[in-house]
Amino acid sequence: MGRYFLIISGLFFSFFQSPVSDAQNKKFPGISQQKKAWHTIKTMVNLPVISPFKKRYSWVQLAGHTGNFKAADSGKILKRFSENEKECFERLMKDPLRSCVPCFHGVVERDGESYIQLDDLLTDFEGPSVMDCKMGIRTYLEEELTKAREKPKLRKDMYKKMIEVDPLAPTAEENAQHAVTKPRYMQWRETISSSANLGFRIEGIKKADGTCNTNFKTTKTQEQVLQVFAEFIEGNTTILKKYLKRLQEINVILESSDFFKRHEVVGSSLLFVHDGSGNANVWLIDFGKTTLLPDGQTLDHRIPWQEGNREDGYLLGLDNLIGILESITER
Repeated sequence: MGRYFLIISGLFFSFFQSPVSDAQNKKFPGISQQKKAWHTIKTMVNLPVISPFKKRYSWVQLAGHTGNFKAADSGKILKRFSENEKECFERLMKDPLRSCVPCFHGVVERDGESYIQLDDLLTDFEGPSVMDCKMGIRTYLEEELTKAREKPKLRKDMYKKMIEVDPLAPTAEENAQHAVTKPRYMQWRETISSSANLGFRIEGIKKADGTCNTNFKTTKTQEQVLQVFAEFIEGNTTILKKYLKRLQEINVILESSDFFKRHEVVGSSLLFVHDGSGNANVWLIDFGKTTLLPDGQTLDHRIPWQEGNREDGYLLGLDNLIGILESITER
């Protein structure tokens, strides 16, 4: 078998795929070209061979920034160092939420750079399907919005992204300038997806057959999200019930978590993973933007966000996710 790797919204995972035989190479000449291309990629990323078997590596990017991950020892991955995320994981390892996040194994040095070492969440899955749901009613910190307003710049790149999704979104002035400001883009971005109205959005899906889809920018309504989930689980009620039970468990733990009460949780995701055997689980991932509140301040995580109150809507999103999965079970 060949080990493949998956990068998804701030975490790096491995999964397996059968190797290509010499007979297949003769029957399908393109495969040998792909193998040559792979060897070039392998050299570029400097991945170690950790087995006497010849293993082929491939990369899938569903969300987040590329170039932030490296392979580690079996069952672990390395994520580029962030002081804020490291501190979050140190706190999480002492909190009830420890059971809902990848285990943190400290900081390591590799090729002159620092990385945080985490569990590979796909270790116990065979041919997994994966979904990333970005949680909360906004994916930017209040500080980011304030900073962008202090020095407003017209961004042609963000205007281009906007019209690619919705040509009617820019104002007449923005069309004349062929540019928008970052605060305008940041706030618009949340309104076109389900983030603003449901408290979460689907970022990407990788299915067991290797197909990937990140085209969920305008998946907005509850019915649209329900359809995506229904297709993701492919009618498997065992997986659906496990996902629903796990989300309910996470909800209870979040309500009791001191870490969760005392942090503005922005840009974090819920990672859904299942395989054909009926194995299924959900974890919280990505804490690069999760921010410790000033002493004594706590958040409700459900009440509406008004600039200054730092509410993130995380539990609003979780409530809606649970409701959507319950709706699927009733159909």
